[in-house]
Amino acid sequence: MLLQAAGFAVLAALSPTALLITAIYLGSARPRTTALCYLAGAVLISAVMGIAVLLLLRYGNFQLPGHRTPRYGLRLALGLLILAAGAVAARRPPRLPGQPGQGKGIVSQLVSSPAPMTAFVAGVLIFMPAVTFIAAIQVIATARAGIALSALGLVMVIVINVAFVWLPFLAYLAAPGWTTRTLAAFNARLRAHGRMLLILALLVAGAVLTVDGLLGLIRPS
Repeated sequence: MLLQAAGFAVLAALSPTALLITAIYLGSARPRTTALCYLAGAVLISAVMGIAVLLLLRYGNFQLPGHRTPRYGLRLALGLLILAAGAVAARRPPRLPGQPGQGKGIVSQLVSSPAPMTAFVAGVLIFMPAVTFIAAIQVIATARAGIALSALGLVMVIVINVAFVWLPFLAYLAAPGWTTRTLAAFNARLRAHGRMLLILALLVAGAVLTVDGLLGLIRPS
């Protein structure tokens, strides 16, 4: 259960935008405070939505043996939804290279003027749960696991989901100069290949959930 949930969480964490914004905040006038507020917003929204999805599925008793069909039907629906998201992302024309703060959207405006409060709000908006994050939570919610194991799984998913924030932040605390240079080089590659990375993550997660859902529905109880 934990391994499968971790796999979906890794796919959910593959967000080029999240890492690009982390790099911007670590290069701001108040890098530590601003990046920490960004991390706080990301953790908060991930925790709130993760708990909400977990409780909702547990309230529906999806983990019980008698709810096999709804459980695998949910996985099939999530898989198809993720595949559809991957198809939409693949058909959407690529954006022109540039920093996230060059647009006119809410997040772009927040990022264009780095400050602790705007960074917190940006963290909340950027880490609004994606379907892959919900897929990771459903693995925990539909497993016949106790409260302690479910709580451990939830914390694990949240930590992995925001890894593109806390990993660079810890690296910056240890070696600011090296981290700044490395992020600049890595972000250049992400701007070139981030879209393909996102599409592949969606297709992999969607395929796994779709196959698992279908096998679960057609397999004899």
